Amino acid sequence: MHAFRSHTCAELNKSNVGDTVRLSGWVHRVRDHGGILFIDLRDHYGITQVLCDPDSPVFAEMEKVRSEWCIRIDGNVKARDADLVNDKIPTGEIEVFVRDLEVLGASDELPLMVFGDQEYPEETRLKYRFLDLRREVMQENMKLRSDVVASMRKRMWDQGFREYQTPIITASSPEGARDFLVPSRLHPGKFYALPQAPQQFKQLMMVAGFDKYFQIAPCFRDEDPRADRSPTDFYQLDMEMSFVTQQDVFDTIEPVLKGVFEEFGGGRKVDQDWPHISYKDAALWYGTDKPDLRNPIKMQVVSDHFRGSGFAIFAKLLEQDGTEIRAIPAPTGGSRKFCDRMNKFAQQEGLPGMGYIFWREKTADSVAQELGISVKEAQAKLKAGEVEGGMEAAGPLAKNIGPERTEAIRQQLGLDVGDAAFFLGGKPKAFEAVAGRARTVIGDELGLTDKDRFAFAWIVDFPIFQIDDETGKLDFDHNPFSMPQGGMEALEGDPLAVRGFQYDLACNGYELVSGAIRNHKPEIMFKAFDLAGYGEDEVRKRFGGMVNAFQYGAPPHGGCAAGVDRIVMLLADEENIREVMMFPMNQRAEDLMMNAPSEPQNEQLRELHLRVIPQE
Repeated sequence: MHAFRSHTCAELNKSNVGDTVRLSGWVHRVRDHGGILFIDLRDHYGITQVLCDPDSPVFAEMEKVRSEWCIRIDGNVKARDADLVNDKIPTGEIEVFVRDLEVLGASDELPLMVFGDQEYPEETRLKYRFLDLRREVMQENMKLRSDVVASMRKRMWDQGFREYQTPIITASSPEGARDFLVPSRLHPGKFYALPQAPQQFKQLMMVAGFDKYFQIAPCFRDEDPRADRSPTDFYQLDMEMSFVTQQDVFDTIEPVLKGVFEEFGGGRKVDQDWPHISYKDAALWYGTDKPDLRNPIKMQVVSDHFRGSGFAIFAKLLEQDGTEIRAIPAPTGGSRKFCDRMNKFAQQEGLPGMGYIFWREKTADSVAQELGISVKEAQAKLKAGEVEGGMEAAGPLAKNIGPERTEAIRQQLGLDVGDAAFFLGGKPKAFEAVAGRARTVIGDELGLTDKDRFAFAWIVDFPIFQIDDETGKLDFDHNPFSMPQGGMEALEGDPLAVRGFQYDLACNGYELVSGAIRNHKPEIMFKAFDLAGYGEDEVRKRFGGMVNAFQYGAPPHGGCAAGVDRIVMLLADEENIREVMMFPMNQRAEDLMMNAPSEPQNEQLRELHLRVIPQE
């Protein structure tokens, strides 16, 4: 028999009754039923119940066993009584009577329990990640991640792509985040960088004629952490293609991601039609360039209804250039209680508040106020039909702008009795993000967001340039290496009107994919950088490898990268990306388990010609 096991803890069933078997695993749970010990023995594959009574030659040793000890047992497979069968596990029809025991690894007192659903601080979980990963949910998440990556690879190979590896030690790259720098021992005072992405290398592969490239690529960025972003490293499905248009890239990556979400989405609906939404429209309708289309709410501009109105705050605001008023429709949100709650939300977000109107059935109070009679008389008139009932607008805004304007707003937004609308005003950049978060909260609280669905949208037509708020000068707004729509001719006109062949894919409020058709013509690249204040010499100095290559017959090319961690996070229905990464850092970019970052030894610093200046 094998030294450690004849079967895994998920393999035994009724056909094995009477067999002598050997199992190895961890003690998941110990139960003492009147002198009979029942132990759930767990390995990576499943659980088998083993039992031991005083007739067993190793009963005394078995009594010493505790949770998470690693043990080997030999025993005989027995059928469980019919009323004790456990249908929830594959081995639920049998149990193993222990004849021999070997402790492979005893365990100290546990800092966190593997069995059960106890919550522990993240710092504890990350310090003892090797124990945290033994928990069932984490085992399933990591298996899911592995299976998703394997599926991605197969789907890319099936489309004629080959996987190539790019360097991990390279030069600093302009990806928009901070680099992790690596000092050179052989070249004192100089530094390599860990790649923020394989961007330049994959473009150089297209120049080299490889046509279709992909890689499950590690990327390194020194970023501030968020729930959906690692502060140090992440993985992406990276791809690039030659002789393609923007639509060709979409047609390539869509079936890969649709297939993955259908295969691993647990039966949730996967949208088949992925709309193309301009960056400008996404900001207007959703307040973000990564909208959650499961939420049907679309914001609209309603400035004209407030110009010259009795609501002085908005009327005066609209006299300033570049301002507008936007409405967030809230179907079924027509109660003062809900409107007040959303107004409080806006205040918590740092705004003075959020105006609102809600529509309701006409009340006796409002009729009494309108006709100057008592509420009792108004009730009688409504009941007798002497006063027409119907709908009325309520809320401070409605009183200030009057019935004609509120009715026009209602009709524009397509609202009815029991609905509401919320209003924000100013320069869009100042309130768009808050409006987007308010839209999300409204959709969630009113039950409008379909949680059992994956909704995708391509965000396209990103602006290449913007005016820097601090300097007042023209600068890049998005990827400077995207091909401008219209090429050189577009760059001869208004730079703020130039749109790039750049695109993101949003799903359920997260950015999953980012990519572009690349600017492969040096003269167009130099012109774009010149508009942003970067001369040709500086471009050649910073991006010399790519510029040099583009002078030798570069093909048109483009591609994208899909975030593996974020995709798995959505599929696993987790809200924090650290739940789907094997050994993540904490919020302060620290590895508590391996004690990183750590102080280097003096010998290491001398070898690298470095000196650490103590912080004051």
